[in-house]
Amino acid sequence: MSLLKILSLFLLFTNFLFAYPHYSNAVKVKKLYPMGEKIYKKRCPTLQLNIYRDFDDLEQDIKANKICGSLSQRYVDALLLYLWEVKRTNATEKHYAKLTVSKTDKCPVCGMFLYKYPRWVARIEYGNKKLSFDGVKDMMKYYFKHKNNITLMLVQDYYSQETIDAKKAYYVLGSDVYGPMGNELVAFKEKKAAKRFALDHRAKQILSFDAITPEMVYALDE
Repeated sequence: MSLLKILSLFLLFTNFLFAYPHYSNAVKVKKLYPMGEKIYKKRCPTLQLNIYRDFDDLEQDIKANKICGSLSQRYVDALLLYLWEVKRTNATEKHYAKLTVSKTDKCPVCGMFLYKYPRWVARIEYGNKKLSFDGVKDMMKYYFKHKNNITLMLVQDYYSQETIDAKKAYYVLGSDVYGPMGNELVAFKEKKAAKRFALDHRAKQILSFDAITPEMVYALDE
């Protein structure tokens, strides 16, 4: 193979490999996201992210069609990362307030006082009515008997303690980490965090919300 062909293949490979900007998370958070936000607000504040099917379409418009003007490669990378990883996510993701309880709140399933175990609190809402539980396990027991009128279910990510939609979370089953009532379904916002936890704590399964069955839940008490 000629040197020219080798060089051409190398350039093709590197272009493919770095089509999406690759930076460490620390660099993104400290430098690129703020830079990208400034460029967005100054150059293209009316840009509609919902019209783009994927990152490549957005990149094409910004690089080739220059919808935000002529930008250096570093500025293009910062703008793309901010738009795709921050602004697009914030536009589609709902944020919930931290789950708090009073000293008199009890789990309606087991009767336990909840204030002693704040990191495990889960919640079900019926319009304006809210019921808090000592963990996902008891919340699911209640859910299986009262599905019809529930409007929202909330749990906490085990690592970050962020309040998240229970139906969008991932659950680790059969780990060596116990909740207030023993074996628990441990909730995570991201599947990769659930996988890391499962490896660290010798868990049996990672489940989506819809994959959880009453049999699994009640088996946790055995």
